[in-house]
Amino acid sequence: MSIGHTLLGLLESGPRHGYDLKRAFDAKFGHDRPLHYGQVYSTMSRLLKNGLVEVDGIEAGDGPERKRYAITEAGVTDVQQWLATPEKPEPYLQSTLYTKVVLALLTHRDASGILDTQRSEHLRMMRILTDRKRKGDLADQLICDHALFHLEADLRWLELTAARLGKLAEAVTR
Repeated sequence: MSIGHTLLGLLESGPRHGYDLKRAFDAKFGHDRPLHYGQVYSTMSRLLKNGLVEVDGIEAGDGPERKRYAITEAGVTDVQQWLATPEKPEPYLQSTLYTKVVLALLTHRDASGILDTQRSEHLRMMRILTDRKRKGDLADQLICDHALFHLEADLRWLELTAARLGKLAEAVTR
């Protein structure tokens, strides 16, 4: 996820302080990985330097001055271009799990056990996500569906690999 583009998009509804941007980000996108304040302010500094935001006002308070940021026309254009650009599909051709299975075969360890352990871990995570989805709002349901579909694909791969483990062992130990 592009933090900068996300913060710019949040600014399109109106100027905000860094604190408000962090809260909005965390509420909409950061359920599992909230932003650190330092990340917000370093990103805003970079966006300011690149002309994508401007300081809309500065307020004095008990602590440091609070800058209110506003998106510029260049920032709006940048968000529009980012939204219109498709994300590159991730083919996962360098899989850590595949590497572990092959290394287990090469070192005469139990590759089947690795697959079983991973299957159990995937199923555990799927139960957690399914529970979260059941209790969550629409945004939570959609993000959980996305993760669940990926885990289901991983499970299909685990089953296929387990079924082909003998042939894989022959192929990699030649």
